Amino acid sequence: MNNGKLVLGGVAAFVLLLLVSGALFTVRQTQQAIVLQFGNPVRVIQEPGLHAKIPFAQNVILYENRVLELDPPTQELPLIDQKRIIVDTYARYRIVNPLEFYKTVRTESGLRDRLGGILNAAVRDELGESDLADLLTQKRGDVMRRITRAVQVRAPEFGIEIVDVRIGRTDLPQQTSQSVFNRMRSDRVAQAAQLRAEGEELKAKIQAEADRERTVLLAEARRISEVLRGEGDGERNRILGDAYGRDPEFFRFYRSMEAYRNALGNGGTAMVLSPDSEFLKYFDRSAPAGSSVR
Repeated sequence: MNNGKLVLGGVAAFVLLLLVSGALFTVRQTQQAIVLQFGNPVRVIQEPGLHAKIPFAQNVILYENRVLELDPPTQELPLIDQKRIIVDTYARYRIVNPLEFYKTVRTESGLRDRLGGILNAAVRDELGESDLADLLTQKRGDVMRRITRAVQVRAPEFGIEIVDVRIGRTDLPQQTSQSVFNRMRSDRVAQAAQLRAEGEELKAKIQAEADRERTVLLAEARRISEVLRGEGDGERNRILGDAYGRDPEFFRFYRSMEAYRNALGNGGTAMVLSPDSEFLKYFDRSAPAGSSVR
């Protein structure tokens, strides 16, 4: 009898424990919950803590309360100038209305399919009105804001809030990349040729200016030298004329010495003259040593 009571008590305790464990559930600080009764939502719980439900009749679905990530597949899109680019976009969202979220998409994977299509469509529509330069300059921020607004308008349909939308990466297809590279190379070659031509033109201009200055300097130097030479010759002739007026014999001696220097100064001249030649009169060896010619 006592054993039967113990077994009955154990079964009752087990059933009670099962009922209590089935009636209680915990919502963490990073979670929110929907209580379903026979598949129909009856209660939304967004406060963390220990909560109760009807065992076996009700079940709980937990959703994240934190910011979640949506990263749809990359897509190749045409720009306004018909160039094609490969775009990788991503979004950050938060579930703010669990009930609406459950009614429309039920799970995060369901939202990924629905919202991913909306995000890609918004990106496609916006980039179809933009060119590549818009994505490489400050206009990129304006493009992103318009895409974000387009997605935010649709977000309440799914009980979510869009926190941020970004274009993570933009690449050119291989064929377009090669075309852009070839065009950039052609532009650089043309620019280099233009710079070389401008350099040659500047070089020719500088060289012409230098040649002109050289010609002017040489002409000025020749003019000054001719003036100085003329002034020197004039002074020389004046001195010689003055010397001739004072001592004609010394003047003749001086002119003979100049003639000797001009005729015999290079050392390679051979002359055949008579000893009594007038040209050699100042080489008279009969003159006593130390005598001066007057």
